[in-house]
Amino acid sequence: MTQREVAYEADGLAMRGQLFTPPTAGAAPGVLVFPEIFGIGEHVVDVARRLADMGYAALACDLHGEGRLVQDMEAVMEVGRALRADPLRIRARTQPAWQALASHAGVDAGRIAAIGFCFGGTMALELARGGADLRAVVGFHSGLATLLPEDAKNIKGRVLVCIGADDPGIPAEQRAAFETEMRDGKVAWEMHLYGGVVHSFTNPDADKMGRPEFLRYDARADRLSWNAMRELFAEVLA
Repeated sequence: MTQREVAYEADGLAMRGQLFTPPTAGAAPGVLVFPEIFGIGEHVVDVARRLADMGYAALACDLHGEGRLVQDMEAVMEVGRALRADPLRIRARTQPAWQALASHAGVDAGRIAAIGFCFGGTMALELARGGADLRAVVGFHSGLATLLPEDAKNIKGRVLVCIGADDPGIPAEQRAAFETEMRDGKVAWEMHLYGGVVHSFTNPDADKMGRPEFLRYDARADRLSWNAMRELFAEVLA
């Protein structure tokens, strides 16, 4: 496996992603990995490494520019609020990441998927709504709401979202609206719900936030959602 920095411009920011490529000859299928709202941290880097071990070229995507990890909660929440209010800006931050990965010599541009965690899942879904050439999108405890649900008709690939059934940030009403959006857009989609599970269930560091009623790691949901992603990728990226 090799790791290198990938620079690209997006939404007026100088982005610095981290690309992990497998030690195989030829062009590998690619996976965009959008992090939680804080930016590129240990969690998303570990995910990208695991994907490279599986044979994918995985780009851990920058969110704040210069590869910054922003840990001030109020600062990142303000970023999230501003971007959610303008889905086109989210797409402006994600489309150049797709272009950077697709143009890499070791990547098969016709076999690219996107995954994301929490707000990163929102970003992956908006990239797909914008019509990006993606074989699949996977959102882990991702926000499902959008101000442009009619754009679901632009989604080209499969959609899988893995959600804690008791996640306070993604209530049943939001899930129902997403279902309607996917059906109206004639998208090939799946939603996996995990009972007793809340937000950030894939991140072992979630417990450090001291808010178990909202943020809590769940090993079983983490394993089941990862395996669901692997099965989907085996179908669409092989």
